[in-house]
Amino acid sequence: MSNIDAAYTLVLLRHGHSEWNLTDRFTGWTDIPLTEVGLSEATEAGRQLAAAGHGFDEVHISVLQRTRQTAEKVLEAMGTPGVPVFSTWRLNERHYGALQGLNKKEIFATWGEQESRRWWRGYSDPPPPLDINDPRHPRFNSLFAELADDELPASESLSDCQRRMLPYWNEVLAPRLRAGRKLLVISHGNTLRGLVMHLEKLSAEEMEDVEIPSGVPLVYQLSNEMKVAGKTWLQ
Repeated sequence: MSNIDAAYTLVLLRHGHSEWNLTDRFTGWTDIPLTEVGLSEATEAGRQLAAAGHGFDEVHISVLQRTRQTAEKVLEAMGTPGVPVFSTWRLNERHYGALQGLNKKEIFATWGEQESRRWWRGYSDPPPPLDINDPRHPRFNSLFAELADDELPASESLSDCQRRMLPYWNEVLAPRLRAGRKLLVISHGNTLRGLVMHLEKLSAEEMEDVEIPSGVPLVYQLSNEMKVAGKTWLQ
């Protein structure tokens, strides 16, 4: 616990277990639903938040259905289904490029284990990009039809994902916290890792050891300057 005075509370939550987790496939921007396990994780997260006395004015999610399903179950379990939910592509998972849709065994066989792990655990190096005509490219997905061509990634490093996410933090989330709103942000493992890195002022090396478990609320107490005054996992 820091000796910084806390002014605001921010809760982060990684969506629950999804269908592609069953086959160990990299999901990225692919719009995969939750499993029954994932739905149960979201319900339990809502119960934990209610039991700890949390309530929210707004929920912010990605445009991918696994975060929306998580939000619905969390709010239902809290008894507050009417809380406004806002979605943005800037909270999408990191785009895994050519790794997207493949499992680790397939990836290791193609690119080798050492190189592959450097891509998905490191900060700066993106995986091989998708070809512009690859059907997995986001330009073929109607969810992203309103994005400009230069906003559609063919691959992202964690650094790229963080750079894409931070404008939403700086321009939307932080100002709403300062206005007194209580926020729940439901996003994805790497996107939340990037936000945690920013909030906690972690180095790229320190980030490699940061894990965000699915369905476990992470509660931050923040100062007026958005510095971390406290941090608690609810589980």
